[in-house]
Amino acid sequence: MPRKSETTTCVIAGGGPAGIMLGLLLARAGVEVTVLEKHADFLRDFRGDTVHASTIRLLDELGLGEGFRQLPQSKLGNFRFPTSNGDTVLVGDFDTLKPPYNYIAMVPQWDLLNFLVAAAELEPTFTLRMNTEATGLLFGDGNDDGGRVAGVSYLTRDAASGEPVGTGQLRALLTVACDGRDSVLRQKAGLFPREFAVPFDTWWFRVSRNKEEQEQIATLVPRFSGDEVLLALTRKDYYQIAYIARKGLDATLRAEGVESFRRRIGRLRPDLADRLGEIASMDDLHMLDVKLNRLGTWHKPGLLLIGDAAHAMSPAGGVGINLAIQDAVAAAARIARPLLDGSLSEAHLASVQKRRWFPTVVLQSGQRLLQKAIFEPAITGKRAGAPRSALFVASHVPLLRRVPARMIAFGPRPEHAPDFARRQPDRAG
Repeated sequence: MPRKSETTTCVIAGGGPAGIMLGLLLARAGVEVTVLEKHADFLRDFRGDTVHASTIRLLDELGLGEGFRQLPQSKLGNFRFPTSNGDTVLVGDFDTLKPPYNYIAMVPQWDLLNFLVAAAELEPTFTLRMNTEATGLLFGDGNDDGGRVAGVSYLTRDAASGEPVGTGQLRALLTVACDGRDSVLRQKAGLFPREFAVPFDTWWFRVSRNKEEQEQIATLVPRFSGDEVLLALTRKDYYQIAYIARKGLDATLRAEGVESFRRRIGRLRPDLADRLGEIASMDDLHMLDVKLNRLGTWHKPGLLLIGDAAHAMSPAGGVGINLAIQDAVAAAARIARPLLDGSLSEAHLASVQKRRWFPTVVLQSGQRLLQKAIFEPAITGKRAGAPRSALFVASHVPLLRRVPARMIAFGPRPEHAPDFARRQPDRAG
């Protein structure tokens, strides 16, 4: 296969939300940046599609808010939990947040990524290479002891056949690993995250929504039955459904077959019984092996890891994408100038982790608390739903409902667009 060697200032491995956002921001600063994405397009089923208020506000600050709101999307608002008597209790009150940042936008991730790429490609220093997978790290530049990361090796594939067609090396002043929870570059760097036990996995699928079910801003209410949990996220004309059960159940579910699975869903959501035939086979289920982990150190000389490569999140609260985007913003603000003037040091990379460590730990701690208080008792059949004490407090102390809403919408320490990346005033206020 043909092999070639090239150079850039910053190479980003992974064209997900963190990688594309970082590429956009650095390009707006004038940094030469190349993003490598191993797939031919962004069309993957059931990637995280929640765009939270922190990201919507960021897009407004970047001058992209108006265009973002034109993308196909639905709105998700308040969070409720069921009670033993069949009623529900409001636990996350998005109505307490100031408009226009008082909801979660449900946007197909491929639409969001294509939208961000279109904005980034207006910048002359931005390059996106599809069908190009970062496979390893390069070390040294001939002037040091070889300990500094100096770029990546990569493999390119034919867009039509997926067959390898070439390899190469891309040398860079900085390499950023945005290649997900199973990061190849993290492994090549000899970095291993601390794992937190997660007792459940998630199976995603979809069924249609009737017109009479469509609301302007929907409410999320989990359903519990025995050792199973179901969440239905509302899209414009379908429900994106998460079936949550004990880890390791996938082989059993698939062996039981689709009719058995339809019965499981029918017990949790009898109101959907008339359309469960839309689950045509078990191939319509997409299993997410839920992980929760984080690196102790997110950097080495010449290498920075952000997003899932630095900290994998559980799907609880849907905060993973937005946390990754916030990482990208914090990183761009701290490394753009040093990349431009050639002064980048490991101290700059350490400052990114220092900035983002606190929100990562807080959100992961919140997810672990939800896991212990709600999901673990549910999937072991010990208790269905939230603890009675928590529901009592939520129903009698309205001010506390602001906390979950604020944490989900913005998270701790939300980032703002750096001045160099803004292109017009925030029209949404």
